[in-house]
Amino acid sequence: MLKKTGIILLMAMMSGFCVSAQKADAILGQWANPNRQDHILIYKRGNKYFGKLDWIKVPNDEQGKPKTDKNNPDKALQSRPDLGLELLKDFTFDGEKVYEDGTIYDPKSGKTYSCKMTLDGNNLKIRGYVVFSLFGRSEVWTRVK
Repeated sequence: MLKKTGIILLMAMMSGFCVSAQKADAILGQWANPNRQDHILIYKRGNKYFGKLDWIKVPNDEQGKPKTDKNNPDKALQSRPDLGLELLKDFTFDGEKVYEDGTIYDPKSGKTYSCKMTLDGNNLKIRGYVVFSLFGRSEVWTRVK
């Protein structure tokens, strides 16, 4: 009887872990920024979430060459292509619908900000900030179907 109870408890715990992982992984996929000029692919590495620039409406500059990370303060990184650039790093899931403790890189300014993301169905609220969430900027990304 005790062995049977232990097995049932173990199965219930494993079921809970699977549901939690499925809930956390709901963020995975491709997201469009508000002006729909860029798509960001959110993926998982280990137990953290990352996002990279996966599609750009206008991928090339005026000379027909791929756009690069020209505003990066690190001169050595300014020649890397925008396409494939990792914008979101190191997010963890809080168990509900918030992904936190990550950073977001803004290639237009070359700056990296603290960030949290809140998933609401097919909308993803992005909040980038410096020190406190009160001092920042928000935008909503939509899931690409």
